[in-house]
Amino acid sequence: MTNVNKIATAMFTVADQDAAVSFYTDKLGWEKRTDVSFGEGNEGGRWVEVAPPGSEATLALNPPMGGEPGGGAVGVETPDVDAERARLQGLDGVTVGDVMGGEGPVPKMFSVNDPDGNWIWIVQPPQG
Repeated sequence: MTNVNKIATAMFTVADQDAAVSFYTDKLGWEKRTDVSFGEGNEGGRWVEVAPPGSEATLALNPPMGGEPGGGAVGVETPDVDAERARLQGLDGVTVGDVMGGEGPVPKMFSVNDPDGNWIWIVQPPQG
């Protein structure tokens, strides 16, 4: 593969695409960017993508391809980890982790789990 210079779409496996879309859009405040059906009959599927507002990268929410949903991780950037954590901490159904890092080369960050056990790391890039 040549001329690939950035990740455009990360993928999480989820048990219920509608419930996952609701979590990401209603709880986290992300946008639904794509929601299309493909294929025919029982062989068909659904491609759903969400993204933080203003992000070029998206997150695809897919049914498991054999096995259980969950187990993925993705990092998203914010200019203010503390403000984003405070916003999410007050929402019903959203559990946030403790803030860590922020010293030396390790960026300041915290985690949020979606209902399927995927990890979303909210990261504040180092200044400078």
